[in-house]
Amino acid sequence: MRQAGRYLPEYMQISSKNGFFSICRSPELACEVTLQPIRRFNLDAAIIFSDILVIPQALGMQVDMIPGPSFPEPLCTPADLEKLNKNVDVNKELGYVFQAITKTRHALEGKVPLIGFSGAPWTLMSYMIEGGSTTTHSKAKRWLYTEPEASHQLLQLLADVIVDYLLGQIKAGAQLLQLFESHAGALGPGLFSKFALPYIRQISYKLKERCSESGVTPVPFIIFAKDGHFALEELSGSGYEVVGLDWTIRPTNARNKVGASISLQGNLDPCALYAPPEEIKRHVKEMLQKFGTQKYIANLGHGIYRDMNPDHLEVFVNAVHTYSEEMNATQ
Repeated sequence: MRQAGRYLPEYMQISSKNGFFSICRSPELACEVTLQPIRRFNLDAAIIFSDILVIPQALGMQVDMIPGPSFPEPLCTPADLEKLNKNVDVNKELGYVFQAITKTRHALEGKVPLIGFSGAPWTLMSYMIEGGSTTTHSKAKRWLYTEPEASHQLLQLLADVIVDYLLGQIKAGAQLLQLFESHAGALGPGLFSKFALPYIRQISYKLKERCSESGVTPVPFIIFAKDGHFALEELSGSGYEVVGLDWTIRPTNARNKVGASISLQGNLDPCALYAPPEEIKRHVKEMLQKFGTQKYIANLGHGIYRDMNPDHLEVFVNAVHTYSEEMNATQ
């Protein structure tokens, strides 16, 4: 749910010598950081080291990481949309991500699949208007209420770039994709259905169309809308093979909402990794018992935190494998 490298000491060593986006833009460094958790843990997949905010950068906005994301010149009024690069050449602006994916695929040598990802339009829009992290999203939501036409214009621009970007990731070697609508919870059902869901659907269906037109085999696609439990039924019908869950919904409720044909991912509270090892094992066992081992990807309900003890993640990963094997052996 977040690149494991961000909390590992070996990543800290690299980041102390290189800026965050410098690592993202270096295929060699991005590959190395992607591989670090695979060397350390018995994980079942790798996720390419990058960031959702490379898309606003491709649109011409400056984004700094100090340590959280910061936009020195956020979008303040609809007139600011004219400052954006509306004809993004993803190969030119984001080719370093594609190079990192290809390099990492070769380096993995088939050990585990490689996941690519992007932020979803509403989440990116919020960052671009708020200028960084926020608890209220009031500046961005004000646009939704007072500037709906400009909001849709920006969301459509983002959706178009995201489709190009994800297609490029597939061509570069990504074997699975995830779309992060990290700020879904800032929207109620009404705003979500009007300003987020249509673009989430559009990205899935357009990407499949583009794959077909390009002769590219589509890959499984995960949608993760944090705190968006009010829209699980709609998300499960939006063309994604997997729906990610945070920790605020009961597994049985989630399964009832999405149906039997959709796979689920999640939903352990990341803070559970602060617990002693035996408690972590208990939480994992309970989670697997509730979800079952089929059509389910065991994972955290959001990103791992920087101050986590890596040894506790190892307990989590090993417990997932141990209890899954035990459950499958008795079925």
